[in-house]
Amino acid sequence: MAGSDRPRRDPGDFEPSALFLSEPFTDLNEGAGFLDTLGDSERAALRARGTPVRLDRGEGLFFQGDPHTGVWLIETGRVRTFYVGHTGREMTLAYWTVGHFVGGPEVFGGGRHVWSADAPEPCDVLFLPGAALRALAEQHPAIAIAIINGLVAKGKCYSALVQMLGTRSIAERLRVLLLVLADTYGRPSPEGTAIDRRITHEQFAMMVGATRQWVSISLDRMQKDGLIAVSRQQIVLRNPEALATGTFGG
Repeated sequence: MAGSDRPRRDPGDFEPSALFLSEPFTDLNEGAGFLDTLGDSERAALRARGTPVRLDRGEGLFFQGDPHTGVWLIETGRVRTFYVGHTGREMTLAYWTVGHFVGGPEVFGGGRHVWSADAPEPCDVLFLPGAALRALAEQHPAIAIAIINGLVAKGKCYSALVQMLGTRSIAERLRVLLLVLADTYGRPSPEGTAIDRRITHEQFAMMVGATRQWVSISLDRMQKDGLIAVSRQQIVLRNPEALATGTFGG
């Protein structure tokens, strides 16, 4: 339940990782623990100002052009952030998981959102109003530092994403995304590295900036070349080294 206190995470506990285009060796989940340094009093003060919100699958959280009013702390499930171009085409920026916040960068309110967010699955978030967050930051230095740390993690994420979009071809982005998925969710299997996390061709396309048809053709080519094996349940990377060096067609 979003309104209940979530126990502080043990560093050894597994949490599903955030997902965005980046080098596979980047810590994708770095921003998930930005509140872990807070003491009980700061944590209680923060939660007392928040409002629990339950999102159904497909429900929007905020949209491009909406006024910034605060941030949403993810407590269960995932939130997708995305940008809609002038043609109506969507570009998925990231999937955020438990412990991350969405709604920045103007965390204290003001200005308008330049991208949107929705729930790809049911999730619980805690809405923290910008004015209340500013007051807490002024009263509690630990909260101010936590907010800064959270924004630093977001800055790294979007810097990595911009570098990918600006310097990599679409084929390279697809390769990197497969490696990121394997690095984040993969497990050893007799055929290679298996990714049990299911992601549709449409979701691949919206993350790499391609069409669904192009993704389908590219994955089929990789499969014929023996680089991957695709099924309904998983993708197996049979030759991660070839994907890492880009020695494939496309």
